[in-house]
Amino acid sequence: MERTFIMLKPEAIKRRLIGELISKFEKVGYTVECIKSLLPTKEIVQKHYSEHLSKKFYPSLESSITSGMVVCLIVSGKNVVENCRKIIGATDPMKSAPGTIRGDYAVDLGRNVIHGSDSKESAEREIGIWFGEIKTERVLFDHELIYE
Repeated sequence: MERTFIMLKPEAIKRRLIGELISKFEKVGYTVECIKSLLPTKEIVQKHYSEHLSKKFYPSLESSITSGMVVCLIVSGKNVVENCRKIIGATDPMKSAPGTIRGDYAVDLGRNVIHGSDSKESAEREIGIWFGEIKTERVLFDHELIYE
């Protein structure tokens, strides 16, 4: 089954949105395979956002992500990368449709509450960065209840 990486950013944690945001993925039938919370280091943020290191907005992004706890998730299911991106909405909350996470819970590009992998390759890379070589227990998954 396809997997994706989701990170609830510090502003989502401080606003106590964890359960509400995770339920958006679970309600459509996706499975949270693994979850952890941590205070990110600059090093892990630099590794995650390596393609943005030289961009003008990067220092603000790094400062934002390291400003508090994040909750990281491995979510699995059919077409999970593409569909989670639809649930999350556009990177810029002001361009996100109502009903999406960013459309409903964010108004500022620099505080857009959530990150979701943009491709299968990015998902596996990001899972490796944040979770390392994790083994998940598939016995508990109920994909057969959701998919043919």
